[in-house]
Amino acid sequence: MSLPPLNAIRVFEAIGRTGSVKAAAEELFVTPGAASRQLAKLEESLEVALFKRSHRQITLTPAGLRYFETVSDLLVQLSDVTEEIRTSKGRRPLHIWCPMTFGQRWLVPRLQAFRAQHPDRVVIFTTSLGPIDRHSTTTDVAIRIGRGSWPGCVSHRLMPIQLTPVCSPALVEQVGPFLTPRDLLRTTLLQSSARPGYWRIWLDAADAKNLDPDRGITFESVSLAYQMAISGAGVAMGQLVLVADDLRAKRLAAPFPLVADSMDAFYLIYPNRLAQDPFVCQFRDWVLEEASENKLPPPL
Repeated sequence: MSLPPLNAIRVFEAIGRTGSVKAAAEELFVTPGAASRQLAKLEESLEVALFKRSHRQITLTPAGLRYFETVSDLLVQLSDVTEEIRTSKGRRPLHIWCPMTFGQRWLVPRLQAFRAQHPDRVVIFTTSLGPIDRHSTTTDVAIRIGRGSWPGCVSHRLMPIQLTPVCSPALVEQVGPFLTPRDLLRTTLLQSSARPGYWRIWLDAADAKNLDPDRGITFESVSLAYQMAISGAGVAMGQLVLVADDLRAKRLAAPFPLVADSMDAFYLIYPNRLAQDPFVCQFRDWVLEEASENKLPPPL
């Protein structure tokens, strides 16, 4: 039996259906470069061009169209029988993916409550510092940062991303009060390469555009930046919902009253094909309730 690479088949079907490498990549949670490589791998395996490429457009060739129609039907059949078997077993696991800091500081502390409501359900939880690419074959639901648009997916806004500098109370005592943004020059800015623009957003909102938002120490993880702030090493840019517990426990202080709104928010997303999945719907309803105003802590 001669079969093409199955991952490449999924990428090919998504590109053919959406008419876009970028849209297909976002739907499958891979980079456009990775999608293009999978498509090239499939065309090399078949020894035929499946798409005509131009500067801004990609269209199916006659051979590609024939292949697409067959592949689409087969994938639908495979999805249907897979879901039927999973449902009949009654213990299909729910695969959850989210950014590491959100998982550590918001979702994981609450996840046991979901397990208590659904003790018979199997949950596989994955966090990552990187993009969602390598979890794409198993992810059912994901927490993403963005503006609500992911092709091929249903998205639900959970909470806004509001930004304010945070540091240890001991640092405030050591260097003195922070009365204006220029007082930040007396200490170290703690950066995260995962969220590189957040200091600039806050400084712009504070009308401090002449201050360098990129100085200081940069960490790969937002969590590490927060931990260094707790230790007194400098001032980190806090995502308010993720540092609220530390502020209330006085592990962190917010030296400025200004809270800047990011254009982004946290979203729960899942593929359109899982919109009626009972387990996904259970998790969706629970997360939306946890993120609702009556469950979030009151304003600081």
